[in-house]
Amino acid sequence: MAAQQEIEDPRRRWLVRALGMGMLAGAIPQTALGQSVFGSRPDKLPKGRSIYRAVGDFSLNGKSADPSAQIQPGDTIRTGKGAELIFAVGGQAMIVRADSELSIEGIVDAVKGPILGALRLVTGKLLSVSRDTKLTITTPNATIGIRGTGWYAEADPEKTYFCTCYGTTEVSAVEDPNARETVVSKHHDRPLYVLAKPSGGKSILAAPFINHTDQELMLIEALVGREPPFVFPNDAYSGPRRSY
Repeated sequence: MAAQQEIEDPRRRWLVRALGMGMLAGAIPQTALGQSVFGSRPDKLPKGRSIYRAVGDFSLNGKSADPSAQIQPGDTIRTGKGAELIFAVGGQAMIVRADSELSIEGIVDAVKGPILGALRLVTGKLLSVSRDTKLTITTPNATIGIRGTGWYAEADPEKTYFCTCYGTTEVSAVEDPNARETVVSKHHDRPLYVLAKPSGGKSILAAPFINHTDQELMLIEALVGREPPFVFPNDAYSGPRRSY
């Protein structure tokens, strides 16, 4: 998991630029360009639809799936090389990057519908947003308590990268019960690495801002009928910690 500050996939880089052009004004314009890139204008997903956009191969519970699939608590998602899956379930919206494995825990209430309780990111990269919801995120080396927030995580056996994009989180190291951090963030204020093995006596270290964008947060918030709580700058690419 390289700590790079550039978006590594040229397709994603182009997509983010298109998002920036259309979504700074609040929405992607209804043009042939917008429709061809995103398939439909970003808006709250209709009842009965989980997936907004799927690129490449992905599976649900070990079986190959397509964009018509319904994602529910209890499902395990795996994405292939070069894939990306954008979806919403239970008031949470997510972007799962390539080569990722994500398990969704929770229940389906007869009245309220899907209610998420935990997410387990075994490996890969995940951007997610939630509001007024308590969740637990686990990776091979970190446990994170979510208190209604936007966040981004990258997980591998050696370390977890975690950015509290906005909101409050409780971050702890699996192998070091004394290593805990409470993060209160307005706008990507305190990204962290959580290590499997301590470095210099520390299991939680400061990290740079990498591999996710405000435009992507705006997109997935739109899928659940919300907007991010931050004020978007006039020049989305000139602010601190955003060299993309």
